[in-house]
Amino acid sequence: MLILAFNPGHDSAVTVIEDRKLVYCLASEMDSYPRYAKFTPEALLRISAMVHRPPDVVALGGWLRRVGHKINDVAAGYEGDTQTLERSSFFGAGVRYFSSSHERSHIMAAVGMAPRGPFSTRRAVLVWEGLVGCFYLLDEEHRILKRIPVLREPGWRYQFLFGLGDPGTPDSDCLRLEQAGKLMALAGYGDPGSVPGPAVETVDRIMSMRRVTGQSKAGFQDSVLYNIGLTNDVFRGAAALLTRKIFNVFRTAARNSLPHGIPLHIAGGCALNCEWNRMWQSDDQFSSVFVPPCPNDSGSSLGTGIDALFALTGDPHIEWSVYSGLEFEMDRQPDRKLWVKERLDIRKVALGLQAGEVSAWVQGRSEVGPRALGNRSLVAAPFEVRTRDRLNAIKNREAYRPIAPVCRTEDIGEHFETDFEDPYMLYFRQVKNRSLGAVIHADGSARLQTVSSTSNPPLHRLLSEFREVSGAGVLCNTSLNFSGRGFINRMSDLEDYCSVRGVDRMVVGEIMYSRTDQGSRAAGIARPEDLDDSLM
Repeated sequence: MLILAFNPGHDSAVTVIEDRKLVYCLASEMDSYPRYAKFTPEALLRISAMVHRPPDVVALGGWLRRVGHKINDVAAGYEGDTQTLERSSFFGAGVRYFSSSHERSHIMAAVGMAPRGPFSTRRAVLVWEGLVGCFYLLDEEHRILKRIPVLREPGWRYQFLFGLGDPGTPDSDCLRLEQAGKLMALAGYGDPGSVPGPAVETVDRIMSMRRVTGQSKAGFQDSVLYNIGLTNDVFRGAAALLTRKIFNVFRTAARNSLPHGIPLHIAGGCALNCEWNRMWQSDDQFSSVFVPPCPNDSGSSLGTGIDALFALTGDPHIEWSVYSGLEFEMDRQPDRKLWVKERLDIRKVALGLQAGEVSAWVQGRSEVGPRALGNRSLVAAPFEVRTRDRLNAIKNREAYRPIAPVCRTEDIGEHFETDFEDPYMLYFRQVKNRSLGAVIHADGSARLQTVSSTSNPPLHRLLSEFREVSGAGVLCNTSLNFSGRGFINRMSDLEDYCSVRGVDRMVVGEIMYSRTDQGSRAAGIARPEDLDDSLM
């Protein structure tokens, strides 16, 4: 059975599942399209050329659309347990048409991607995102026994605080999709216990708002946090306090409404918050915690496809790899005046990284979800704070944004306090090795990706070689993309990016491209030793 599934909202993707195996999950933003893009004609044409036959099932996730002053459903709609299964056609071929709510797409993505067990007869699912904030108790047949509403709009509340404090965010447009990740970074600088009373009152006011969407921050002009600035310690403390308060509301609900000792699966955009994931992992309410690598809307089409599979077979579980995106496209060869093409010399790359180089690292198919996990990455040595600053400058990001480390699984305990595998970069943990200055956040934590010889062999090989030359099997790993765009996925974009942004080397599969002297002069590469410490 071949299932073709679509998400009609933001962070759109198209998913192909065949015989219970994920074949493709292609984000509309992939290949340097705008971040959070809705479904595009290019995505449809691309997937139609890649799939070998017409689908048996076409699945469309639910969504909302504004018509005048009304909000109407798209397909099965945004919330609820609505499902549709009927006969239809797709480009003349007979298919089954399936639709279920956006809410269910998150539930079923978490359930279908989770390990099969062994589990108890029941499990809990948490969906927390922009609009929905609910727990669900599921039986052994994956049916929802109980829906437990906790807090409406948890994600929007979190983002509202960023817009409130940011002078660059206009009063009338203070909710933007990129704000949640930025507030997570800022919260790491803050002390929730030292927030003054007026700021606490504002945080409590955000928590008690009946509705966040559609609200202007002009209504908070009397707040001490209004346009206070993102570098202000009071604002950063408020970010840490809001982080804690939102979590505590959900933890209290879990303790009061769910059985103790059952597994927890988490989905929705808030599941990208590594501090919240760490808190759930540390809590003793649940026997285990599972978060998929695409818990936000980038995994919604996958969840709808899984829900269709569940409706037709009674079993939602699939086989999947996080590297189920696009193959890299060699649409041109780099300029030979600027770049020297060679077979990959992994020792040369490792020595260059140890000397301060930044390398683009491209391998195989692209990642599913929003995080670069070693196939569309920029990598660098993890030791110097100025390397973090250089990477943020290359990516045109704010200076307060942390850089994530990637580490061999064999070396986790040597460098980090908690020794568990996290191949999808979903949890914060404390850094033990204080020499890893480029990846230690203000609170001493890092958002680590762990890599084994089987989870990503090329990256593990690079880490092993880097350990040989530096003594640490750890690197900086950040996404390879133009600012405000999805992952780079073609050679023409990669060369343009590296040439303009001052990246020293490009590795694509088993080929590497190193700058010529002319290429280095043209780029005006800023190396760590050339940077002015006063600018850090």
